[in-house]
Amino acid sequence: MWQHNTSTRMLLLISSLTQSNILTTLTITDLHPSAKTVASFKLPDYNSGKLEVQYFHEHATVATAVGLKKSPAVDFSATIGTPGIAFGAEASYVTSSGEFTKYNAGVNMTKPDSNASVVLADKGDSLKVSYLHHLNQLNGGAVVGEIARKFSTNENTLTVGCSYLVDPHTLVKAKLNNHGNLGALVQHELRPKSFLTISGAFDTKALEKTPKFGLALSLKP
Repeated sequence: MWQHNTSTRMLLLISSLTQSNILTTLTITDLHPSAKTVASFKLPDYNSGKLEVQYFHEHATVATAVGLKKSPAVDFSATIGTPGIAFGAEASYVTSSGEFTKYNAGVNMTKPDSNASVVLADKGDSLKVSYLHHLNQLNGGAVVGEIARKFSTNENTLTVGCSYLVDPHTLVKAKLNNHGNLGALVQHELRPKSFLTISGAFDTKALEKTPKFGLALSLKP
């Protein structure tokens, strides 16, 4: 007799004393050895429902999500490749207007000491080419360069950056682009999976402006 394994998660979110939402996720994994079906919806908002089908292969992954309403949006994504090179694409189609609201594509090449990628995004309006190289001279850190072009405004942005491991628990990063924007951060691991991050940014072409600073604390048990 055919059987399948179904898991259901239900979460009650209390938004006020008089109103509550129930978020339910239903996952079916045994319809096919390499596929998974996920259905989710939030009550009482019946239009929030979504059905997603995921297919996994050794060298490819395909996912499709459809909103459970009269004129749903359809999201599609796919990747194919090997550990050395991979191609990916994603798109969103709105059935009510008959238009694509998003479509992006890219290719990524990975080597033991470097990583390069080319991404066409914003419905073909922007192109990003980036390269990262790991250097032993930076104590396990890396240098990175990125060229971004926006075709609609004919604008080019060149960004260079680096990261440096001060010690096994402290990381320093910095980046600068051709518009004069400089950013840096220091991240320290207080304990496993818990981090303290201090960041700053300022415009080197407008030193009269006040620099921006940030502080973030992420704690996990």
